[in-house]
Amino acid sequence: MSSPDHPRLEPHPPIAAEAAPAGIPPAASSPNSYNSDSLATDPNLSARFPSALEAYAVAPVVPPPVEDPVFSGWDVLLIASLTFVTMIVLQLGVTFAAHAFWYPHESLADVAQKPILLMASQFLLYIAVAACMVAMVEGKYHVAFWPAIRWNWPRTGAWRLLAVGGVLFFGLVLLQNFLPSPKDTPFEHLFDRPRDAYLLSIIAVSFGPLMEELFFRGFLYPVLARRTGVAWAVVLTALPFGLIHLPQYAWAWSAALVVFLVGVVCGVVRAATKSVGASFLVHVGYNGMQMLIAIAATRGFTHMDKALAIGTR
Repeated sequence: MSSPDHPRLEPHPPIAAEAAPAGIPPAASSPNSYNSDSLATDPNLSARFPSALEAYAVAPVVPPPVEDPVFSGWDVLLIASLTFVTMIVLQLGVTFAAHAFWYPHESLADVAQKPILLMASQFLLYIAVAACMVAMVEGKYHVAFWPAIRWNWPRTGAWRLLAVGGVLFFGLVLLQNFLPSPKDTPFEHLFDRPRDAYLLSIIAVSFGPLMEELFFRGFLYPVLARRTGVAWAVVLTALPFGLIHLPQYAWAWSAALVVFLVGVVCGVVRAATKSVGASFLVHVGYNGMQMLIAIAATRGFTHMDKALAIGTR
């Protein structure tokens, strides 16, 4: 069959043999054959053929981030900024409206300190911030809100998480006995009237912990964890959580420390369970235990010299 009439059937030398560089065995001329054995037998191989070795080098395995939210740190900063501005606008608006329609004979300063108005403005703030959060996630990133913030409501163990919060409250009450405490705080005056005290108790076990957990453990924690890791994210999330409660406790550092520790425990639960719903239950357990003890100790907020000075809203 090897004749000039069939030139395509003429035998040809192997391409690999023709292209093999001098001093390299034919089997090693294929890039796939560059392995650790080849490097061991010829130390100069990597110097003579760097491009081939780099092309077939095994890329290092990069572990995935511990958290990877769809939103960014700028989104979280935007929510925090809008919350601050909205809080000021609502407090001023509610105060001026109440002064004009319900308390025209009292000073604006006295009207602004009325617990019922403070709670009303706080409730309106919760609604506005919640709407901002949902619009941010679903409007900008087109994903469902609850899965995006890792709500993941625990199907079992809810009572145990509530119990963790209750035990945490007793533990921090013992700690507070060794810390200096302010004699009079704005938080205590929210319990001056039974009606206000009951309204505050309802907020303390519902909207208050819900909104705080959504922002601190739902938005802020995963963004920090992606950059700093779990441990630092827990601490850095608990720090502003404690600081925002300072005005309620007359700027006492001991009260801020207690709330900071509550934030640390909620952050650890959030990191361990990957569930904001779980940290919410711990938060509710802590606040709920405080409210139950206050109700029992004051006979339904009717014999109350002062409210418990530790807790979160």
